[in-house]
Amino acid sequence: MSKEKKSQTVQTTGHAWDGDIQEFNNPLPTWWIWGFYITVVFAIVYWFLYPAWPVGDSYTKGMGNTVEYTTKEGEVVVTHWTTRALYQKEMQAAREQQAVQLAKYSKLSFDEIKKDDAMRAYAISVAKVLFADNCAACHQPGGAGLISMYPSLVDDDWIWGSDYKQIETSIRSGRKGVMPSFSKTLNEKQIDDVAYYVLNYSSKQNDFARVKNGKEIFNTNCAACHTQKGIGNIQLGAANLTDKIWTVAGITAKMKDKDKINSIKQVIKNGIAREMPGWENRFSDLEIKMLTFYVNELGSKQ
Repeated sequence: MSKEKKSQTVQTTGHAWDGDIQEFNNPLPTWWIWGFYITVVFAIVYWFLYPAWPVGDSYTKGMGNTVEYTTKEGEVVVTHWTTRALYQKEMQAAREQQAVQLAKYSKLSFDEIKKDDAMRAYAISVAKVLFADNCAACHQPGGAGLISMYPSLVDDDWIWGSDYKQIETSIRSGRKGVMPSFSKTLNEKQIDDVAYYVLNYSSKQNDFARVKNGKEIFNTNCAACHTQKGIGNIQLGAANLTDKIWTVAGITAKMKDKDKINSIKQVIKNGIAREMPGWENRFSDLEIKMLTFYVNELGSKQ
């Protein structure tokens, strides 16, 4: 009997279909058998070394190395190996590394941070998360704000001032934007003339009589906060009316003057009452410093 025929006889189960389709019975390769045995041995060793089997309301703790880590609250924990314990240890290492970086950051002035690309990028990355978690609900992601509700932080119009100290004060202590309602102080024509005059600051109007009337009313009722030149007062949070940036009146560049005047009239009639809370009790001094730098950088892009 030839080797080929003998091999064929050994490799089949004797079953055949349609006369010539046979079922082979080749033995598993040796390497596969040994691989299977190794996985069995590995599993048994793993069961002893690591947590594996449930036992009642608990589980086998394993005989592997213990893990020691310090929680964020400062508590030292020593426990058997688990992926959660390993995660906590890695978090501890990350906090320690971050503490070193923050210590360097706290010693630098704002100008020094701005000049150091690495420190600037680090400060922005940390503050960006703080801003997203705490400030973006009002000022929107990226600081774009909402017209008539929350000021934009990415333009060059700063109601309460744009230097680091002024921004830090805003974050630390909060701000209250208050403008009284003039609906009972001024009649409809007076409100209309004042609105016309306010719009004249940023978009020159041709009706000189109305501008003159509005100016007189403005100087009597509004100039104490906005100044007679309309440039505003950052100490009071009074907006600059001479630029084309509107923080409360819902005005866009594409609107007609009539619609712009109507928007301004609504502000004059209703007044303003909005408040930003102070974050001094929620943020650390270092976090406030980072947010101050970040907000300044948002406006510096313009």
